[in-house]
Amino acid sequence: MAKYRIHMPQLHGKTLVADGGLETTLIFRDGVDLPHFAAFVLVASEEGRRRLKAYFRRHLKIAQARGAGFVLDTPTWRANPDWGDKLGYDRAGLKRINEDSVGLALELREEYETADTPCVISGAIGPRGDGYKAGRMEAGEAEDYHRAQIADFAGTQADMVTAYTLNTVNEALGITRAAHSARMPAAIAFTVETDGRLPDGTTLGAAIDAVDQATGAYPAYYLINCAHPTHFERALDPKAAWFQRIGGIRANASTRSHAELDEATELDAGDPADLGRRYSELARLMPNVHVLGGCCGTDERHIAAICEAVLPAS
Repeated sequence: MAKYRIHMPQLHGKTLVADGGLETTLIFRDGVDLPHFAAFVLVASEEGRRRLKAYFRRHLKIAQARGAGFVLDTPTWRANPDWGDKLGYDRAGLKRINEDSVGLALELREEYETADTPCVISGAIGPRGDGYKAGRMEAGEAEDYHRAQIADFAGTQADMVTAYTLNTVNEALGITRAAHSARMPAAIAFTVETDGRLPDGTTLGAAIDAVDQATGAYPAYYLINCAHPTHFERALDPKAAWFQRIGGIRANASTRSHAELDEATELDAGDPADLGRRYSELARLMPNVHVLGGCCGTDERHIAAICEAVLPAS
């Protein structure tokens, strides 16, 4: 039985830290080869699992030091059929990866969880295509496409699923409906461009409202991820109902646009201290945000700076 599937601490006032940019850290800082930006391939080997555990341990120690909880995301952002096919994984292979990824997270939870540091295991889901470019699936097609991965997680001790770098309402709708059918708690993370809108021009508020209205507000909460705070600060409206539904921030280190990041040959790690200050300002503005992590270009330096700026020392 999943430990937190019914009672998730981040929904009851507990702040949970998340990791930074897993793939960018492994590739640019640790020198790990990740074909097609897929970290899930590491789960299949002892050396890969060792690297993943070392990465997460660096972040878990920061959460423990601040008396915060932690969201243990599985490294399965790319573990869907289209990306799996590029990497030689069939349905059975992906199912095994999803299940083994939860197993790895359970090992880390056993090692680090305390009364002050609850570790929520989240099955990470990514978009069918490129997180930086708007997809063209209808909601029903997206539901069918993502159903198997969500079912894989529902059959494990994962507490929830989180869909990251979503850039269309239809894919978010499909994932939400698939999670509802599997009775799996879900969080939806939208990515935005430098104007605070989804790549197809939809406003963040309109995207959240559309998913909520079509699904009876099924998502446990929403996140903003894979964008720098300067890209979405002005899009926030504290008076709007959708604003209250945002429960997490996982920002990029860089102020560059997605197009610029796509063309970059070196990692832009930005300024960890400045990012921490921006999170502090966001935390004061957004009382329902209880998940604090990073995305592209961030690592434990950024997470430490965010925690120092937002959370009191324990």
